[in-house]
Amino acid sequence: MELTNMKSFIQTGWEREGFGNATPIQTRTIPLIQEGKDVIGESPTGSGKTLAYLLPILDKLDPNIKNAQAIIMASSQELVMQIQQEITKWVNGTELHSAALIGGANIKRQIEKLKKKPQLVVGTPGRVLELINQKKLKMQEIKTVVLDEGDQLLIPEHLDSIGKIVKSTDDARQVLIFSATLPESTLEAAKQLVNNPEVIRIGEEEVDRPEVEHIYFVCEQREKVDMLKRLIHHLEIRGLAFFRSISHLDTFAEKLRYNGVEVGLLHRDIKKQERAQTMKHFRSGNLPLILATDVAARGLDVKGLTHIVQVELPEDALHYAHRAGRVGRLGSESGTVISLVTEEESKILKRFAKNRGIVLKKKKIIKGQVVDAK
Repeated sequence: MELTNMKSFIQTGWEREGFGNATPIQTRTIPLIQEGKDVIGESPTGSGKTLAYLLPILDKLDPNIKNAQAIIMASSQELVMQIQQEITKWVNGTELHSAALIGGANIKRQIEKLKKKPQLVVGTPGRVLELINQKKLKMQEIKTVVLDEGDQLLIPEHLDSIGKIVKSTDDARQVLIFSATLPESTLEAAKQLVNNPEVIRIGEEEVDRPEVEHIYFVCEQREKVDMLKRLIHHLEIRGLAFFRSISHLDTFAEKLRYNGVEVGLLHRDIKKQERAQTMKHFRSGNLPLILATDVAARGLDVKGLTHIVQVELPEDALHYAHRAGRVGRLGSESGTVISLVTEEESKILKRFAKNRGIVLKKKKIIKGQVVDAK
């Protein structure tokens, strides 16, 4: 796939960012999007999905039309702001403008942004619908609708809002749905919104990643907090530690903080302001580790992650791959996935590794050094 048929600012941006060849999801979806087809794309975490839809949209936007021509929706405020940052980077120096619309933020300021007639809008469904109902966001010129992390948007709590937003646009609209996973329920819900879509699935084996090491430590359940503390102390960690249970996550955070280890928290009960502060401190290097649930970390793109720590194993091998995909992302250095498991859990971990073709190495810490367990 060539970018030579795209506007010069996109080609310049591609070179500025130091990108080489397009990724598989970009190669297979960008031409389809340029043709105006509806697309449903599944590709692993960190494989370049955002630019797969963003670049052809930016190429199609007309700076002379002072109205929103495309809208991108995401389920979390954090993901909306990440997409907005990406847009800002690419449109810098052009006459194109964008606006981010998230719930919990000052709606009057967002209305002021809309008065400046941005050509591209990115937002969370609730706030977008609110502004449509207030007639502050005009949808008649919208030609393209994107659902980023579609499996998080096409769920019962968002379905009604998403349906209303999509139907408020032109009948000839183009709908693009991208996600790291496409369960049948998502595809079923998507059918109501798309027209003869091209479904593109990219497997983990097709994604060219930097080398990622997968290691594990065996310990008792009660020893996991101490093991996590030792890892933070002895390794140069900048990472995410995953939990399935919010109560376990909170317990770990409390014990780590009691022992003088400062960590960030990301789960559904964390307020917007606290979440923003956590991400700010983490990005500036003041926090070594964020304790997170899978849902809260969806779409989170943090450059330079060195480690993923699995304090609680995910539900299946596919979710293991999604967690692991957060290190060794495009353009990043290699990374390490660490699993803290009991003897019983180690059997499940080995099953996941076999399923995904991953080589696991058993380790232990001796005198502050991570060494092979023999």
